[in-house]
Amino acid sequence: MSPDHLPAIADLRRTAQSLAMLDAILCAEWEYRYYSFDACWDDGEAMASMRDGCGDDWFVLFDGCGAAIKGFAHELAAGSDWPREIQRQVPDCFSSFLDEPAFSMHHATFCYWRQQGDTGWSKVSGFGGEDGARDLLELLISGPSGYVRWAEAYYECPVPQPVAAAIFSHEPLTDAVVLALNPDAGLAAVRAEAGEIGYPIAGRHTS
Repeated sequence: MSPDHLPAIADLRRTAQSLAMLDAILCAEWEYRYYSFDACWDDGEAMASMRDGCGDDWFVLFDGCGAAIKGFAHELAAGSDWPREIQRQVPDCFSSFLDEPAFSMHHATFCYWRQQGDTGWSKVSGFGGEDGARDLLELLISGPSGYVRWAEAYYECPVPQPVAAAIFSHEPLTDAVVLALNPDAGLAAVRAEAGEIGYPIAGRHTS
């Protein structure tokens, strides 16, 4: 996938938070969700991730340098030189990203980065052929309608598009919005998850 398809860093962060918030509302069991977001991953850092339970994943680290994405499509596993190309091409200011054990950087089929002030994203080169990025990153660029199509198939429940769109717009979370998505949701648990994600909650200031 061309790096030109990826949104600006701030927009990518908001979308990743929205995906995590929607998954948290629709599915109480963390292990069955695809998307997560930790707004306080480390000092000055936030982390977004996707895991499909079948070996595919992506991780995004947001920090003072900018943002970097690593993804792995397990059926397209790259050769042994690929991790070295990531370490060689991604700027040194992303050392927290490059050295993070949780990201399993030795398992990667694509990698993008964007420094603060850059006019666009860059992509690590050297892995020929299909790398899985278009499929794995689709919901980061497809908007609410893309999420609704995916979630209704995966969770096997209706997902009202206007409510999903409100989450994508970062409208402050209310009990009514939560219950419109999942009448069985635990409201206190969802509010706690919103705090960890950094998603705005009605009547409460979040960062």
